[in-house]
Amino acid sequence: MVRQAHIQKGWEYKKLGDAMHIARGGSPRPIKQYLTDDPNGLNWIKIGDATESNKYIYKTKEKITKDGLHKTRFVEEGDFLLSNSMSFGRPYIMKTTGCIHDGWLVLKEIEDIDLDKDFLYHLLCSPYLFEQFDKLAAGSTVRNLNIALVSSVEIPIPPLDEQKRIVAKLDECFDAIDKARANVEKNLNNAKELFQSQLNQIFSQKGDGWVEKKLGEVCSVTSKLIDPKQPEYLNLLHIGGGNIVAETGELVGLKTSKDEKLKSGKFSFDDSMVLYNKIRPYLIKVVRPSFKGLCSADMYPLSPNTDEISRDYLYFLLVSKKFTDYAISGSARSGMPKVNRKHL
Repeated sequence: MVRQAHIQKGWEYKKLGDAMHIARGGSPRPIKQYLTDDPNGLNWIKIGDATESNKYIYKTKEKITKDGLHKTRFVEEGDFLLSNSMSFGRPYIMKTTGCIHDGWLVLKEIEDIDLDKDFLYHLLCSPYLFEQFDKLAAGSTVRNLNIALVSSVEIPIPPLDEQKRIVAKLDECFDAIDKARANVEKNLNNAKELFQSQLNQIFSQKGDGWVEKKLGEVCSVTSKLIDPKQPEYLNLLHIGGGNIVAETGELVGLKTSKDEKLKSGKFSFDDSMVLYNKIRPYLIKVVRPSFKGLCSADMYPLSPNTDEISRDYLYFLLVSKKFTDYAISGSARSGMPKVNRKHL
């Protein structure tokens, strides 16, 4: 077994249910009858009150009346919460008190078991535990964690001093990762600024032989919508705004017309075009596709129709701040700005 290969002297292994008291939450129903704005109400802890970047829950957005207490489960500061559905197995440590619904499991300390809170948190976040959760939940139509499943997984319990040493080492590693991530993000932002600065400089300082023309004079804009349910379109990939990574033009999560069960009219495109997303142009979602497919009606498929302009040049023009500012200036609606076709 995996645990036997890594067993250390002085370490013991226990079922999680033998090391912690585990219980499931409950919800007073209908919940709307128990929600209250009274500041003296009980915190009502929902998945939305926890974030993936934080291991603690400090406060909640909603409260319930004390009348609902007998139909739910009260948790205290220091208790562990484990999400038992959706992104199941994600742990949080309570930094307040409140009540939990049945989407949570609560893990409470057993007095004679020495478990450092930070050690247990890292353990619950580890692939070692997740793989056990994942294996035990496999095959279920709805992948939920229940008390019996969570209680059955094995955890290592080193001596308390060793737990603290492990935590210190892990915290040191995660601090280094956070600093590295911050440096990467800073460098990425600097690179984006440099890229835009270069584009702005190129398109602002005209060289010899440069001419200015309206975009419509050198590009055609596809305007005919087609029915994506027609047989010849069913297996073509579909691009929507949500499939485009802003500024990079990377495509993610693409599906065919058939898989997406498309019904409304779409534009067709090929690898000679540039797709310009007309919604929220300041996100700079522009794509140079390398295949034939369908795209949302919220895009303009642009085709260079003269040797005067190349597709790649058109792409860089469209992602430049100079062009983006121009596009925004002609947006029709302030709430959800769309680039006006005539303005484009």
